[in-house]
Amino acid sequence: MAVSFDLFGTLVSADTPDDPAATVADALADRGVDVPDDWSDAYREPHVDAPEGAEVPLHAHVARALASRGVHPSGNVPRRAVVSAFDPAVETRDGAREALEAAREHGPVALCSNCSVPELVGRTLVRSDFSRDDFDAVVSSVACGWRKPSPEIFEQTADELGVAPEELIHVGDDPRTDGGIEGVGGRAIVLEETPLAAVPDRLAELLEDDSSGGAG
Repeated sequence: MAVSFDLFGTLVSADTPDDPAATVADALADRGVDVPDDWSDAYREPHVDAPEGAEVPLHAHVARALASRGVHPSGNVPRRAVVSAFDPAVETRDGAREALEAAREHGPVALCSNCSVPELVGRTLVRSDFSRDDFDAVVSSVACGWRKPSPEIFEQTADELGVAPEELIHVGDDPRTDGGIEGVGGRAIVLEETPLAAVPDRLAELLEDDSSGGAG
């Protein structure tokens, strides 16, 4: 057995911009980009034709949105602007450390997070009570190319932990996205049903069911 955890809303709380389009526009302007007058519209329009479930890195979307208005920043300006725009204050949620430690008693542990902003998962961990070393694998949608609930992100997480997908238990706060683990035969612990403080006991219950031959 192995366990993966969602990051945002599960292990940590992180503030996000109230108006992402405006925040990104400010970061672009700070880097000398002539932001289009209708940037809010451009930001909200689709610009990358991606397969269903694929993650579109936000800086790629921003670059295409600018290009749609005839603006072509040099180099990696869109990426640097996006990274700067999403710079959250982070708070580790009560019970998160205990849940992670309980999971580690049973096998390897991963982080499996939807996040379209490069570097944000790493910077969030640095600002939390966790570190990269607390996880045997860190899988983000911006790196692997697929968002939960797509099976590919769970399959990659299981593969990096050295287990089959059906051996993976995923803990998260969103039944729609985090519940996607069930599509590859794994099991979900969703926080709206099992509070974070109860995750250690729920993991123990699932293990007991496994050892006794129950369905779990």
